Amino acid sequence: MAYAITFTDDMGVLERKKEIRQTHIDYVMQNAHRIIASGGFFPDEDDFPNGGLILLDTDVRQEAIDYIENDPFFREAIFTKYTIRRWKKFVFDHKHVPA
Repeated sequence: MAYAITFTDDMGVLERKKEIRQTHIDYVMQNAHRIIASGGFFPDEDDFPNGGLILLDTDVRQEAIDYIENDPFFREAIFTKYTIRRWKKFVFDHKHVPA
C-alpha cells in the first residue's frame, strides 16, 4: 500500500513560491526513489501549479507525514494544510493491478 498526499497553496504565496521552487524540486528529486508519482495541480487559467499530489511508496503513515513536513514548500509555509490517505493501486499504467 502507499499514501496519497495532497495540498493546495495558501493565498498570497506565489512570489515566494517562485523563489523557492527549485529547492522544492531538488527535494522531490532526492526522494524520487520513494515516489510512485508526483505532480502539480494547475488552475484552468494558468500554467503555474497551485498545489500538488504525491503518491509515496510507504506502508508507514509517519513516513508520509515526515516527507510532506520536510518539503520546502511546507517548511516555508507555501501550504500549511495537507491530506494524507492510504492508497492502493487498482488501475496503474493503463492496466488493472490484481490485489
